[in-house]
Amino acid sequence: MRLSLALLPLLFVFSFALFGNLVAEERTVLPGVVVGVVDGDTADVRLASGMIRIRMHAIDAPESGQPYGGNSKQALSSLVFGKAVQVEPYEQDRYDRLVARLWLDDMDVNAEMVKRGMAWTYRRYADDPSYCAYEKGARDLRRGLWSLSPEQRPAPWEWRQRKSREGKFTDYSDETVAACIASFRSLRD
Repeated sequence: MRLSLALLPLLFVFSFALFGNLVAEERTVLPGVVVGVVDGDTADVRLASGMIRIRMHAIDAPESGQPYGGNSKQALSSLVFGKAVQVEPYEQDRYDRLVARLWLDDMDVNAEMVKRGMAWTYRRYADDPSYCAYEKGARDLRRGLWSLSPEQRPAPWEWRQRKSREGKFTDYSDETVAACIASFRSLRD
């Protein structure tokens, strides 16, 4: 019984991954071309209606002043700069950016950044459990920012609050997929 309970989060992730594309196909997508990359989770896209700044949904990349911030920006640029993408909108954020998922053909660019270790799953806003599995995979393989020591890779959402946190950051090195998924709910409450 214990083994089957342990497999439950993985079963959930795999089933969501299998059927998640059905949801994406039903959503509105906007064709555009990436004309600028601001950082590892923000890009400027030229749509038919004009320019728009995209904040990538469900991921949080290291800030420019953080270790791996430049690497993350370069990785996103290598993936999408100058290329035609599909923009799957979610909402507009408080900075008037369109929060969206970027698609390059069949590739979920947001997920790809997490898989490569160039971004974290942004637990407060994530809604796709497979992102937690992608992050765990990158962590286990020490890809990208996960090759750094824990002290060098505070989560960007904690790093932005570094003054009030007095240099104390959470070490996510051993976080399970299930704990990551569970944090989706707890951070929204």
